[in-house]
Amino acid sequence: MLNIFRETFEILAPVDGFIINIEDIPDRIFAEKIIGDGTAVRATSDIISAPLDGKIVEIFDSNHAFIIEGKTGIEVLVHIGLNTIELQGEGFERLANIGEEVRAGEPIIKIDREKIDKVEKDLIVPIVLANMDKVKSITHCEQKYVKSGQSVILTYKIK
Repeated sequence: MLNIFRETFEILAPVDGFIINIEDIPDRIFAEKIIGDGTAVRATSDIISAPLDGKIVEIFDSNHAFIIEGKTGIEVLVHIGLNTIELQGEGFERLANIGEEVRAGEPIIKIDREKIDKVEKDLIVPIVLANMDKVKSITHCEQKYVKSGQSVILTYKIK
């Protein structure tokens, strides 16, 4: 039997970039952990990947955010940029679909950095554990720069 109550699980960086503490995100919804706890990456690459193995349960119509449910039942929200919903999908290309099983590091969304930069949207990518009621503990990484699909950005234990 899988003893998920004692194991520590990993969340990988969904994009290359520089780590930002969630409290330092210039968006109150994330900084005050209203959606959940997590971290963020200031993106330096253009492919946003799955941060863990699981099933894509939501990709927003504008392709600026998605949710993956991991094997432990944890739901991870990846939000690409700040205020990017205003772009109504411009600058985002969907590479995967709702309902697909994915492995950590598999591409989900491709961004058009030039389009997003033109409208001056910040490419901070919050990564949030959305159902914190299932989380016993969370640990943030100490790294400054992370690589998509390789660097561990968070570890957690479930209740």
